[in-house]
Amino acid sequence: MAHTDHQTMRRVLRREIAGTIGLLTDEHDFRAMRRYRSFAFDDHSTYLQQVEALLKSRAAQGSHTTLALFDPEDYAAFCADTGLDPEAPASRTRFTAELAAIGPTIPYDGRPLATLLPTLVDEAVRQATWEYATTLLTRMGPCPTCGEDIGRAAFTRASDLVSRILDTAPPGDRHLVCSVSGPPETLVSVLHADDGTEGAIELDEAEALEFTSVLALGLATNSPGGLVMRISVPDRADRVHGWRLRGGGLEPLTASEVFDAYCTDVETGDLISPESGVDYCVPPDLGEDGMAPGHRH
Repeated sequence: MAHTDHQTMRRVLRREIAGTIGLLTDEHDFRAMRRYRSFAFDDHSTYLQQVEALLKSRAAQGSHTTLALFDPEDYAAFCADTGLDPEAPASRTRFTAELAAIGPTIPYDGRPLATLLPTLVDEAVRQATWEYATTLLTRMGPCPTCGEDIGRAAFTRASDLVSRILDTAPPGDRHLVCSVSGPPETLVSVLHADDGTEGAIELDEAEALEFTSVLALGLATNSPGGLVMRISVPDRADRVHGWRLRGGGLEPLTASEVFDAYCTDVETGDLISPESGVDYCVPPDLGEDGMAPGHRH
């Protein structure tokens, strides 16, 4: 009887344990892991099918599972830094535990794995973009003239501009895209801002933090870039507004400039047919502070 009670308690406790699965999302990463003899899979599709079956089984038992992006290069570096044997399954478990604490993760919510994989990759890109922008802002240090922290001042300035844009935007679900060009690559960040209850704007905090950091980097470095906002309202044409980054501020685009930007392929420069049911508009007035530069030294 006591043995049965102990088994029952362990089953109850097992449901209380949250798990993390480090997922190999593409063929390239999967092939990289096959160099380890202890990695049991030889086909990526079969691997994903088995992962999904495990996720469904855990969910049916009432267990919560988090998905993390497993990067073979990061895993090899982790094992080298910690002295762990990369061939040991326990090492992969240790690395996955690290991912759960500091890496990009999403919860398994029952949706098909094919639907969740792009979400997980997007989360990883978002976190990498935020970390890169934040690192560059931090390295700028103080202004040699006045001593003000340039990166912090730019972030404060960017936060104010994002607030102004959202506060002055017409009602609707807002989709903002900020792009900043510069070596070694162009940074792109997306922010969704939907109308919530009682007129409140609903934002994802992590998404807003990344978006503001990328905008701040563009302001601080005077890099070429722009910000576009698309507003969607049911049964009405979408409205598209735009600004260019110039002189540490945002300069509004004319309706024709927004049209040209939306109807030009950014990679080839070729013209793209305009969307139907879309109005290209002058952006809302952000006030004089919207165009004025932030840090002036």
